Amino acid sequence: MSKKVNVNDLPEFDMAEHLQTDEDVAMYLSLVLEEGDPGELAHALGVVARARGMGQIAESSGITREALYKALRPSAKPRFDTISRVCKALGVKLVAQPLKHSPA
Repeated sequence: MSKKVNVNDLPEFDMAEHLQTDEDVAMYLSLVLEEGDPGELAHALGVVARARGMGQIAESSGITREALYKALRPSAKPRFDTISRVCKALGVKLVAQPLKHSPA
């Protein structure tokens, strides 16, 4: 007989706690980019920034902490300049790759 688990008793999952290496960060961001949702990209960059230290990322990017939190919330639509500055501060770059087309 299995014991029933109350969902409210489970710990909250925080992706930031699992982004330990540069490779973890790159894989996470690559997966999010594949989805093509700008809001999710902003949110994912916020998760990575929290994992690395929001204050440090704010300072390195030249964006205030408050503006960084605002720009990287899921409902935000940050400018490309903001995304670029945050990526540089995080030590990652966005890369363009050709779409894979199926043979005709």
